[in-house]
Amino acid sequence: MNVMDSSQEISIAQNNLAKRMPVNKYNNGSPMTPKTTRLERLLRERELRKSSRNFQQSDEPRDGNKEAELLNDSRLAEGDIWAVPKEEDFYDAFARAFADGCQWQDGRPAKQRLLVVANRLPVSATRKGEDSWQLEMSVGGLVTALLGVKEFDARWIGWAGVNVADDVGQRALTKALAEKRCIPVFLDEEIVHQYYNGYCNNILWPLFHYLGLPQEDRLATTRSFQSQFDAYKKANQMFADVVNQHYEEGDVVWCHDYHLMFLPKCLKEYNSKMKVGWFLHTPFPSSEIHRNLPSRSELLRSVIAADLVGFHTYDYARHFVSACTRILGLEGTPEGVEDQGKLTRVAAFPIGIDSERFVRAIDLPPVQEHMKELKQRFAGRKVMLGVDRLDMIKGIPQKILAFEKFLEENPQWRDKVVLLQIAVPTRTDVPDYQKLTSQVHEIVGRINGRFGTLTAVPIHHLDRSLDFHALCALYAVTDVALVTSLRDGMNLVSYEFVACQASKKGVLILSEFAGAAQSLGAGAILVNPWNITEVAASIKYALDMPADEREKRHQHNFKHVTTHTSQEWAATFVSELNDTIVEAQLRTRQVPPLLPTNVAVDRYLKSNNRLLILGFNSTLTESVDALGRNGQIKELEFKLHPDIKEPLKKLCDDPKTTIVVLSGCDRTVLDDNFGEYNMWLAAENGMFLRLTKGKWMTTMPENLHMDWVDSVKHVFEYFTERTPRSHFEVRETSLVWNYKYADIEFGRLQARDMLQHLWTGPISNASVDVIQGGRSVEVRAVGVTKGAAIDRILGEIVHYKGMKSPIDYVLCIGHFIAKDEDVYTFFEPELPSESPPPASRAMVANLVRTSVPKSSASKSGSKAARLRKQRSLSALEKKAANHGSGTAPEPILQDKTSLHEGSSVLDLKGDNYFSCAVGRKRSNARYLLGSSNEVVTLLEELAQCSSCS
Repeated sequence: MNVMDSSQEISIAQNNLAKRMPVNKYNNGSPMTPKTTRLERLLRERELRKSSRNFQQSDEPRDGNKEAELLNDSRLAEGDIWAVPKEEDFYDAFARAFADGCQWQDGRPAKQRLLVVANRLPVSATRKGEDSWQLEMSVGGLVTALLGVKEFDARWIGWAGVNVADDVGQRALTKALAEKRCIPVFLDEEIVHQYYNGYCNNILWPLFHYLGLPQEDRLATTRSFQSQFDAYKKANQMFADVVNQHYEEGDVVWCHDYHLMFLPKCLKEYNSKMKVGWFLHTPFPSSEIHRNLPSRSELLRSVIAADLVGFHTYDYARHFVSACTRILGLEGTPEGVEDQGKLTRVAAFPIGIDSERFVRAIDLPPVQEHMKELKQRFAGRKVMLGVDRLDMIKGIPQKILAFEKFLEENPQWRDKVVLLQIAVPTRTDVPDYQKLTSQVHEIVGRINGRFGTLTAVPIHHLDRSLDFHALCALYAVTDVALVTSLRDGMNLVSYEFVACQASKKGVLILSEFAGAAQSLGAGAILVNPWNITEVAASIKYALDMPADEREKRHQHNFKHVTTHTSQEWAATFVSELNDTIVEAQLRTRQVPPLLPTNVAVDRYLKSNNRLLILGFNSTLTESVDALGRNGQIKELEFKLHPDIKEPLKKLCDDPKTTIVVLSGCDRTVLDDNFGEYNMWLAAENGMFLRLTKGKWMTTMPENLHMDWVDSVKHVFEYFTERTPRSHFEVRETSLVWNYKYADIEFGRLQARDMLQHLWTGPISNASVDVIQGGRSVEVRAVGVTKGAAIDRILGEIVHYKGMKSPIDYVLCIGHFIAKDEDVYTFFEPELPSESPPPASRAMVANLVRTSVPKSSASKSGSKAARLRKQRSLSALEKKAANHGSGTAPEPILQDKTSLHEGSSVLDLKGDNYFSCAVGRKRSNARYLLGSSNEVVTLLEELAQCSSCS
């Protein structure tokens, strides 16, 4: 069985689409969609992984005793203390995680290189001499992960946990780690202190777990924040440098946890085609929490540089998308976060455990021996179990207090139940953790003193970890497991308990704030750990639960734990990452390329009659990003970019060059910004036109109805009052309501409400177009577009200038909404044969300008026409017209019988036409310019050419 790689899939998808979709060689044709859906591809990958497992089992018969021998191997068992890991140290969760999910070649699974990048390597290193190191593998982690790996060639990149300053020691450690498929990142002591102990553990970790900083530390943390963040970025760059050194084309780079949030950006800057995934093992807080972080925007933008971003639960993924929407102002979609056409997929991937290891361990002699001892020790008593790190987020005090309340309310259980609490010490040098340890000891002592006897106590508390065999035995004899995390990324203790409960069928009481609650919630008893009354009641319910209900709950959880394993988790993530790359490559082919500036300038220099059509807002104005978060007022001023004035003046003075500023703004704005230049101004999407030396003329059709304006204006006023930081503009042919600076989610709700109200009321029977932008709603008369007006504008320009030579070069640049992008296709020499033709160049040949005074135009038209025309004028012009002072814009009439005058207006070859979208990756334009700063650079080069010529 052979499976196509991603490039073959893309090729086949394109071939199938090419038969039925017209393609323009400049704008890359119509949007393409893969022949197979994303779900179909992922289901196929899932079947392939199953086939891969069957292939391995049939190709290499498994020795049933091999695993037991490995687990009992003295080399592994020595010092093999089963420490409950931190959320960020999920190396044991990778157990044989890379045995699935790859492609097949020649009937056999082919390896795909996988670079796993995490803060710590799954190995502890101890220096024994100048060039000698002793390595000890982390429990269950890399050793188990690499047992039987067939398809993924996995390598680990991370910090070894030791400070090695000398070259000899670094070379020796690197060589020793290479045998374990590990690659070290060497961090000096100061970087570790500022990056790991400082920014990661004192800032990010508490924030992501909804913990506030202690009051006495807040000022000190604020002062040292910037230096810690700088160290964080530096450390991430050091990780990126090591990845770049070992990266080979086609590798998948999988970054892990909050320690490396800056890493995806660093990697993509080095190689934009690198396959990069990022996974967070902790919760991701709500946007209201994350926005407190001073570096909030930088971290978010760095993470979304990855192709795939993964979380344990949908809640965390939803919080991340919300943060990107509210803080960065990006578009959140069901698939992830979209930024100017670039989609970062965001999804939930609940992690699992190597369940087979726990299931098989129960039958091992050491485990059976431990179980026998425990049953004898606690004979006649129900066993409750808690296994946690001694950490603030684990809710150990709340758990013990709830158990105390249970004993208070149920005296009959006092000598029939025992709580075994394993609390693994962590960060023992931190005052807050020392305080927590003392608090837990105090509560345990008080409860044991109150309810204990000379022969038994209700709580057995251990401040240490257990070895793997002892822990499995403890899981197996437990009747009720109690997990009361106040905030937990996943909590795999609950999974391990379920895997060891094949015979006992114990009950799991699980905090609703643990990520595992979304996976095991149906079979567990969910509780709010802050409500000790509820937890106490749940303990009683669990102890009294009938056997048949215990059986049903256990079977539900056991099925989930044994099917959603760590292997399946990793294979699914990598499979989705590969599929995301396929879709991204297809999507990229729809994105116009960057403008070849050298070619555009060269063609400009060789042409004789040039036409430059320029948008205004976000094209000739200063970049919105440069204005910063407080740029709303400045942006509303519509001021010309400060660096563009000089090159623009040079271009306007060039007799071979005609410049048209085509904008949706009203005439006053264009007059204020361009009055001093020799150019053409087209306001209100081309409905008003003038040469800066002349008067305004109107190009509006005679049948333009504007009787809907007042009613729509009232609606816009109402929603502006209800939506803080929104505003609206009243133009002569349209009205625009903008909520760019309002709360994004509230703004969207208001926009949706507004549209419903408009369609059912003011515009239900009106001839209008409603255009919903990214942060705006515009209502304009039907037929008012830049493309529809450009033919009339060209006819006027040609007649005025008395052009003898045809226009042989056109440069059209703008940040136009989709409705107005017909201006790009107007000049397109080669159009898709099956596409509906836009306003074509031939129409320009039919245009002859006949400008007449308003009185003459009025006589030639009906009274109704005159009224419609008058409604389109501004209030100031109406007043002037009614009092007989001043003149309104002169209408441009088209003499359709005079066809010869404009027949040679355009002599445009494809290579001499350049249409450029500014900052919009989804566009009908041929090319892209990133921002108005790039427009400035381009116009400067053109101006220099004009001066030389």
